[in-house]
Amino acid sequence: MKLFIKNMVCGRCKMVVKAELEKFGLSLLTVELGEVETLAPITEEQKKAIAEHLKTLGFELIDDKKSQIIAKVKTLLIELVHQQNSELKTNLSDYLSEKLGHDYTYLSNLFSGIEGTTIEQYFIAQKIERVKELLVYDELTLSEIAFQLNYSSVAHLSNQFKKVTGLTPSHFKQVKADKRKPLDKL
Repeated sequence: MKLFIKNMVCGRCKMVVKAELEKFGLSLLTVELGEVETLAPITEEQKKAIAEHLKTLGFELIDDKKSQIIAKVKTLLIELVHQQNSELKTNLSDYLSEKLGHDYTYLSNLFSGIEGTTIEQYFIAQKIERVKELLVYDELTLSEIAFQLNYSSVAHLSNQFKKVTGLTPSHFKQVKADKRKPLDKL
């Protein structure tokens, strides 16, 4: 049985959710960002108890199909930006449509209607948070960051960064105050 979990956005989240579900005696087949698959079915009573417990940890069990699709879109975008880096070899709309088996117009309208922002704006927010992270680590040049995150140029990255944060990347590195937002707060 598959469970869809909101706010499960990083490796640490996966570890916490896995440990907590195992405390409920569940045998888990897979634990991915935003999604857990159990070996055995879960009763409604178990599901309710799990939902209440996960909520205390900042996670939310998602039951309705539309919210599950939104969670999958977010998970794919987070994985794309934070783990797969420059592996996007097609445009974003084709990538999401192929991965989710839905027309992009449907995904876009659903996402905007529920989240109050577009898929593209959410994707840009994820990319900017990743840029912030990489700037703080101070291991890559801005050119390398731009390449890694699939920007067409350093100028494009810098312009988008300033538009979102109000700071240039170099000024951001100097300020180092209130740098990053948790992924689940985007």
